[in-house]
Amino acid sequence: CETCSEEEAKYRCPRCMKYSCSLLCVKKHKLALSCNGVRDKTAFVSVNDFTDLNLLSDYRFLEDVGRTADAAARHPIVHSPTTKKLLYCLRNKARRCDIDLRTLPVGFTKRRENSTTFNYVEKKFYWHLKLIFPHCHAEYTLKGVPDDKTLADILKPYIDPVESDPVVCQRLKIYTASPQSDVQILMKIENRKQNSVRYNELDASRSLLDNLKGKVIIEYPTLFVVLKTLKNDMVVLGQ
Repeated sequence: CETCSEEEAKYRCPRCMKYSCSLLCVKKHKLALSCNGVRDKTAFVSVNDFTDLNLLSDYRFLEDVGRTADAAARHPIVHSPTTKKLLYCLRNKARRCDIDLRTLPVGFTKRRENSTTFNYVEKKFYWHLKLIFPHCHAEYTLKGVPDDKTLADILKPYIDPVESDPVVCQRLKIYTASPQSDVQILMKIENRKQNSVRYNELDASRSLLDNLKGKVIIEYPTLFVVLKTLKNDMVVLGQ
């Protein structure tokens, strides 16, 4: 068992492939790794390892996608003029800021979660933002983040040794204990092949708006906060 290291393992997690000996250890590993225990149907599989089971899994996955898309297309909100107008205005304002903002159909999780708005009086975005700290298996969702706020200020409540919340600081201990120069903020580049994932490195001293310019955003930005010495498989564009 990879949780207690005492008993013989009986179960294997479909999601992260961790071995467990009992229901208690299964629950502990899910809590520690923020694992939902559901197999990742979109995980990359090389051609050499591809089997008939993978083909069947892909076929069923596409069927599920088809049913979800069909149900979403029938949703009354899709045909609402108000919804269409708001999304059009949001994309249009983003385009004027040199941001390629793309929205998903109703029914998708990111579409349902997104709370991004544009304030016409202040003439700025208030973004829905997701922060992911992969080394601690932690993620946080922020709402109403003004586009003129710097990334350094956004991260202060999380990784600053002095200003961060004590509970959050304890969970992100590996970040708060590391020098700020070792912290790197990355954002995944959209529309790339699954086996060629690359990230853009963002500038913590610049505003959120400046960092998003010239980039494709699907619904809302997701930022990965990593340590340069530990990021391993996260390849920055150009490296």
